[in-house]
Amino acid sequence: MSGIRVLVGRARHQASALSAGLKELGAEVIEIPFIEIRPPRSYAPLDTALKCIAEYDWLILTSVNGVDAVASRLKHLKIRPGALSSVQVAAIGPSTRDAAEKLGLKVAIVPKHYVAESVVESLRGKVEGKRVLLARAKVARDVIPRELRNMGAKMDVVDAYETVVPKASQTKIRALMRTPKLRPDIVTFTSSSTVRNFVQLLGGGGRPFDSLPSVGHSGQAPPHTELKAVQFASIGPITSATLRELGMPVQIEAREYTIPGLIHAIQISLQTARNTEQR
Repeated sequence: MSGIRVLVGRARHQASALSAGLKELGAEVIEIPFIEIRPPRSYAPLDTALKCIAEYDWLILTSVNGVDAVASRLKHLKIRPGALSSVQVAAIGPSTRDAAEKLGLKVAIVPKHYVAESVVESLRGKVEGKRVLLARAKVARDVIPRELRNMGAKMDVVDAYETVVPKASQTKIRALMRTPKLRPDIVTFTSSSTVRNFVQLLGGGGRPFDSLPSVGHSGQAPPHTELKAVQFASIGPITSATLRELGMPVQIEAREYTIPGLIHAIQISLQTARNTEQR
């Protein structure tokens, strides 16, 4: 991957694993966050749930951010993780599982695929009549609560954190995309939120990618035209669907919906391209 420029748009405190893996492969990594993690407007719903956590049968954690929020509030409320010993935990992927286990929680289920639909399937037949707590981002897909309620679960959904567009990134991204010598060869996306925020940072305000206005100086091509030479790398099918929804092609998609899976997919794609060129 020597000479390949890759734009990493993860939240600043989470970019290191992806950036480090790409750098090990020889890529030039550019870090500009597309997403910022913030506390929810109120922790009251989460705190209320944690104070009576022993009354729940299941706790569902869909990200490391959710685990971090739960850990922070447990500490604030002076509740020891041992209070959750009777609660079964479902974690959406290995990173979330590892963070939960580091906190002292026992993870009962990690779905085969690290998406909401697979969480639902992994809990089929296990939640009827059960109390289930889902700690997640303020804005998230409703697949898990909707489907588990249909299965007969008594669902409580609480905001553990929220994601926002980092305004400080706007000038940096627009300048980067205007400058051919600096423009990345690959842009990585690790969630649907990073896709939508990327579009907003370019000036699209969440509208389809093809309708983005120009952010360049007079006479310059708008950024979506310049991006025709850029490859988009997605962590999985849900993120890819959001890219396509906004008119952005998906050249690279991870088979395993994890950061290592995304790194591997980028590596394989570049190797395949080089092999094709050499024929």
